[in-house]
Amino acid sequence: MSTWVYILKRILSSIPILFIVSLISFFLIRLSSVDPLAQMKLNPAISEETIQKETKRLGLDKPIIVQYGLWAKNFISGNMGYCTDNTKVSTKIKGRILNTLLLSSFVIFTSWLIAIPLGVLGAVFYNSIFDKILTILSSVGMAIPSFFFAILALLFAQNTGWFPLGGLTSINFSEMTLFSKIIDVLWHLILPTFVLTTISLSSLTRQMRANLLDVLNSEYVKFAHAKGLSKTKVIIKHALRNAINPIITLLGFEFAGLLSGAALTEYVLQYPGLGRLVLEAVMQSDINLIMASLMMGAVMLIIGNIIADILLKLTDPRVRV
Repeated sequence: MSTWVYILKRILSSIPILFIVSLISFFLIRLSSVDPLAQMKLNPAISEETIQKETKRLGLDKPIIVQYGLWAKNFISGNMGYCTDNTKVSTKIKGRILNTLLLSSFVIFTSWLIAIPLGVLGAVFYNSIFDKILTILSSVGMAIPSFFFAILALLFAQNTGWFPLGGLTSINFSEMTLFSKIIDVLWHLILPTFVLTTISLSSLTRQMRANLLDVLNSEYVKFAHAKGLSKTKVIIKHALRNAINPIITLLGFEFAGLLSGAALTEYVLQYPGLGRLVLEAVMQSDINLIMASLMMGAVMLIIGNIIADILLKLTDPRVRV
């Protein structure tokens, strides 16, 4: 089966998953006795006409199953409704999802770039001073809550002035050259990337170390050593390729997990991402925005899993897709 056919099959098979996620989410929200338009009704800037349009669009005077059908129909057609501040949900989601994808890509790249070599070194030099220090540091990293670490990073940036506080760009971003714009965005990404990478790094390093230790004790690795192959060649060519497979399978969940895991970090550091938007939507009971954000999270999970399966096929030809 070709890769493109596999991707198409995965996309088609993901439709029932999205349907189930949307159905459960919608019913849980509606059964919570929360008025979807409560915040809009309290906002004097929102006209009565807009509220009536939303009432008709959501079918709030109809049975809940009919309300879901109307919401699903509108969502598929791209009509996600309005937020509590009278802005279109699609407008808010569009900008935030790109920011979250950018941050998630940087976090995954940096955490994997650091975690894989550290995990390998920890397994190769098992029970050494380096391995013990690595184990302690990874345990500390897993114990520290992300929001607490984000607060420490915020205080550090505030006291030193080395990093910008909040946002993705500077005030004069539109006046910059292309190169300066790239540098400015990267500068704003340093702090949230550092916080989320540090949290993600600990678990990935421990996982890589444990996987490689299991592989190094296997019979085929011992046989490769007996054939006279160098230790470096055995680790890279034989052991590492098998030890990294379980890590790759976690990529999809990590990709989507950054959406929920980054919410508090984005909120503390005032990064304009989707996680922060979801948190604000929940606090404001913004039903339309919550539903759209949940669906975006489900889509990110599916995309992440497809990418993980393709990478797994590239690293291990034995895997069939």
